[in-house]
Amino acid sequence: MGAPLKNPSCIADLPDKVLLRVFSFLSHRDMMKYSIVCKKWKMIAQDSRLWGFVSLRPEISGLSVQNQDMLIKLISTRFTTNLRYLELPCDLITREVLQELANKCPNLTHLLLDFSHGAQLADFSELNAFPTKIKYLCLCLSEVIFLDNFMKKIYNFINGTEMLHLYGTYEQGEEEEGEVYEVLNIRTLKQATPNLRVINLYGVSFVDDSHIEAFSSNCIQLSVLIVNYCSKVQGASLKILIQRCKFLRCLMLQQTNLLAENVMAVEWDNASNLRELDITATDLSKDCLVDLLTRVPQLEWLSAGQLDGMSDYVLTKWMESGELFLKQIM
Repeated sequence: MGAPLKNPSCIADLPDKVLLRVFSFLSHRDMMKYSIVCKKWKMIAQDSRLWGFVSLRPEISGLSVQNQDMLIKLISTRFTTNLRYLELPCDLITREVLQELANKCPNLTHLLLDFSHGAQLADFSELNAFPTKIKYLCLCLSEVIFLDNFMKKIYNFINGTEMLHLYGTYEQGEEEEGEVYEVLNIRTLKQATPNLRVINLYGVSFVDDSHIEAFSSNCIQLSVLIVNYCSKVQGASLKILIQRCKFLRCLMLQQTNLLAENVMAVEWDNASNLRELDITATDLSKDCLVDLLTRVPQLEWLSAGQLDGMSDYVLTKWMESGELFLKQIM
């Protein structure tokens, strides 16, 4: 008789580097669940190479850290130099955590700080360090937490930021009408971030045309501006925005309260780099739409849903102008 057949191979027999690759396809929540299978899997799950992009917002990732001390330990032992993207809920945004990130995670470039569900702000009066390589900064704003004192502490560390996302409280505001507070001084923020290329002010209830003008005066490299669901925006600053920001490629104005006279006053012929435009649900008239679309030189993508003024007449005039270069219309 021949030699007995060996037992078939199983996943436990795979080399560590292969297991590491397999685990890289798992969410961190699943990774933690499977780490209790055996010591080897626990070791793989704790490899810092798997913890480069981390969300600690339970409602997003299903992953939560119980307290500040546990997070500080994770920063030192699991995240370290491999951490590049991190999302933190309000209760974990503390002076100690931010300083530990600055000291132990030198390659952190993308940071999301979620203040939206918090009731109060931690004490940052002694904050003396903050990650210095941040290229992407996202702040989820609260209706009750004023961030000016916190921001004053980090302005000197974020002047290299290229992408700024501020998520407002538009949805909450729709449910409960009340006084709108300017919880963040955008005019001061723009002075500290001169290298911005992308600005997203989604649903920030206090943002108006003066804030757009403030950014246009300082961010000469600006290529993307999004003010979707900023109901106070009426377009009064669009003219100066187009004049100043020659590299503007994408302009998103969905669900704003644009006035036709403001839009028609813009020198759209000079917006030579503008390729993407969103004017969904802005209530612009057909005459305004014709004036706008026939003067933008190289528009390739347009979102214009929920517009009573968008009609066959507008499309016909647009085609007759010779400026219709769209690759996609929504």
